[in-house]
Amino acid sequence: MNTAENTHQDPEDEVFRDRVATIDDKGKRVWIYPKKPKGRFTNARTYISWVFLIFLFGAPFVEIHGEPLLLFNILKRHFILFGIAFAPQDFYLFALAMLTFVVFIVLFTAIWGRLFCGWVCPQTVFMEMVYRKIEYWIEGDANAQRRLHASPWTTEKILKKGFKQFLFFSIAVVIANTFLAYIIGYKEVVHIIFEPFSEHWQGFAALILFSYAFYFVFAYMREQVCVAICPYGRLQGVLLDKNSIVVTYDFIRGEPRGKIRKLDQNRRSSPIDSIQSAVKQDATYIDQMVAEPLVAGATPMEQVQKSLGDCIDCGLCVQVCPTGIDIRHGTQLECVNCTACIDACDEVMDKIERPRGLIRYDSYVGITEKRAKLFTTRVIAYTVVLSLLIVANILLFSTRSRVEVLILRTPGMLYQKMPNNHISNLYNYEVINKTQEHFPLEFRLVSKGGVIKPVGKIPDSKPIDVVEGAFFIEMERSALHRHKTTLKVDVYSRGKRIGRAKTNFLGPGY
Repeated sequence: MNTAENTHQDPEDEVFRDRVATIDDKGKRVWIYPKKPKGRFTNARTYISWVFLIFLFGAPFVEIHGEPLLLFNILKRHFILFGIAFAPQDFYLFALAMLTFVVFIVLFTAIWGRLFCGWVCPQTVFMEMVYRKIEYWIEGDANAQRRLHASPWTTEKILKKGFKQFLFFSIAVVIANTFLAYIIGYKEVVHIIFEPFSEHWQGFAALILFSYAFYFVFAYMREQVCVAICPYGRLQGVLLDKNSIVVTYDFIRGEPRGKIRKLDQNRRSSPIDSIQSAVKQDATYIDQMVAEPLVAGATPMEQVQKSLGDCIDCGLCVQVCPTGIDIRHGTQLECVNCTACIDACDEVMDKIERPRGLIRYDSYVGITEKRAKLFTTRVIAYTVVLSLLIVANILLFSTRSRVEVLILRTPGMLYQKMPNNHISNLYNYEVINKTQEHFPLEFRLVSKGGVIKPVGKIPDSKPIDVVEGAFFIEMERSALHRHKTTLKVDVYSRGKRIGRAKTNFLGPGY
């Protein structure tokens, strides 16, 4: 987005964009101690995170017909989505699904900004709804955490820090086991845990590696993942425009900022006394008084109060931010739309008896023009493309074959003349079973005037497996009317046709 359009400040005054909030002037890490948020959005995010965590930790143990609900076994090229098995030959479906997902992300971000990051991103859910809550429970709120960090290493500090890190690593181990269960299945994970180390040392090494990786991310990297590693945060700068709905500060209503001053109604003072009092309390009040004419019948102090915006510059929106930004500067790279600043500001507005929504979900157009235009030309174009991709996905998934058959003439082999005026060709076959079923195979020649003679016994097809072999096709010469004849071969199992393939038969011709 254009920076100047996104905030009330001039571009040359936006020095905050020259660096991130978590890095100081010397390039060192600034540790963030966000104040514990509370409010309606925090409660809603908490409930959604419970659903997310239940699904995340429960999905690997849910089975459909003896198979897991979700499985992404890259090593064995075995993939299951909601009980439907996918073979490597279905990669084109996966590619199309990923393309559809990318377009959906583009469309979603163009309209709703980083709503995904703040509400259902695994990084945010685990960091804010699991690890951060443990930290609040053990060490207290932000100020208590700072005091504990600055204090000497007493017994209390060692116990609190040690217990916190123990819980952090324990949860990382659970996450690693769950993550591995999505790759190899929970049964294999159980075998790795309870069977001898020598039989599963590779799997055990993977568990240890994943555990330390997750521990490092949530105990040390934290918001740096969103700021410096996640590509989606940088991508949003390209996708957002003035109509995108994001967590934003209403600078028209909030500016100019200023503290609320309690006026002594019983004290009579001259305008000069009021001005002197205002100067002592806040020098910026003079500029505000000079900039606007006095309201009839109002004292200078009352005039200053009337000229201020709704933002009282309490700084709570900054204190609760998990990435340390000031949302009043406008949309920024580090903002994950977690809504903590909205809850903090709404609480302050309630206390000073002013309307909520000084910080809210809105667009730049919504703030400056008091209207929200969602369906722009770009959004409509994205929606049309996304709809077409969804239709294509539905058609391809619904017409996806459970068994694929490939029959090709053996390379380098010519036809052979057989007794009784027959011609023979040698073929290689490949039957791809995409199901979880085990079934026998039988080949039948659809074209008239020929017969199939397998080379050896045709093996049974195993679940998510490829059966390969060879057979001869012998054709009566009278059935061949040209040098190359197209034949159809059906594949049957237990009397039911499960596939069909076409192939070419070479003969002497006429």
